[in-house]
Amino acid sequence: MSEETLKVVIPMAGLGTRLRPHTWSKPKQLVSVAGKAVLGHVLDMLSTVPDPQKIELVNIVGYLGEQIEAYMKEHYPQIPSHYVVQEDPKGQSHALYLAREYLHGPMLMIFADTLVETDLSFLASEPAGAVAWVKEVPDPRRFGVADVGTDGWVRRLIEKPTDKNINLAVVGFYYFAHAEDVIAAIEEQMRRGVQIKGEYFLADAVNIMLEDNLKMRTERVEVWLDAGTPESLLETNNYLLRHGQENDYSDQHRNNSVIIPPVFIHPTAQVHESVIGPFASIGAGCIVRNSIIRNSILEDEAEVKGAILEDSIIGRKALIERRPGVLNAGDSTELIM
Repeated sequence: MSEETLKVVIPMAGLGTRLRPHTWSKPKQLVSVAGKAVLGHVLDMLSTVPDPQKIELVNIVGYLGEQIEAYMKEHYPQIPSHYVVQEDPKGQSHALYLAREYLHGPMLMIFADTLVETDLSFLASEPAGAVAWVKEVPDPRRFGVADVGTDGWVRRLIEKPTDKNINLAVVGFYYFAHAEDVIAAIEEQMRRGVQIKGEYFLADAVNIMLEDNLKMRTERVEVWLDAGTPESLLETNNYLLRHGQENDYSDQHRNNSVIIPPVFIHPTAQVHESVIGPFASIGAGCIVRNSIIRNSILEDEAEVKGAILEDSIIGRKALIERRPGVLNAGDSTELIM
């Protein structure tokens, strides 16, 4: 990577329909997991870039995008950020093309509902023109994969391969040494009309670059977490709490409550006469009374009274009272039995 500023592009214009009802009132990147918005965890992945002072974010926003900008100003004011509105989402390539005025020099592209564990320090001396992060999967037929030749270079990206031996799933994390080349490939992709169901996918632009002798290699990851559905969000919450995101509770009792680690309980949350955990995340300003909450997420200022919740996600300022079982309640919902 050169001494130029590293542009980090995060497409966030999708409607997040798989995470409704939570995404009726906020972008899916602001749904909480393990005590922090998904977007916060995405940005934490950048902590190992060679020079964190030389990062600029290019945020592609759409529906409720002003909430993304407000979140960044509150939590990451030190990172220079640009905002590009994609009013009519036509795919990843289309998103990049809209942001082309900012895309010069080295670039990372990160899908904002994907979390991986990777060390980015190698970018300081990366010789390849591009890198695709991948994870080996037992059955690749529902993924996009990288077909790698015997010389170690990527030959092409394939969507939903029929050959189970091509099993390096692309995880939605890319590096390009020259963002201008990506934009040129997207222009060619659009000229050819290469799209699927009205969307221009980045994989097709990458394949055009590979036709033009782009040297792309893969970087393998062992941890690839998804935050795109309620079920996967809870699985990601579970993993993060087991791997460093939990609170350090030396005293297992709080206001006549029992805390079963791992959990995250925000310091401003109130917990009274309840059992919390394992794998529960309780956001800022929450109030929990006489309840049992396990393997669940309570977003900021939610209130739960006399409830038994498991495998549940409770939105901001929701009120749940005397309701047992599995709930998926959006922001400001009231469910009272």
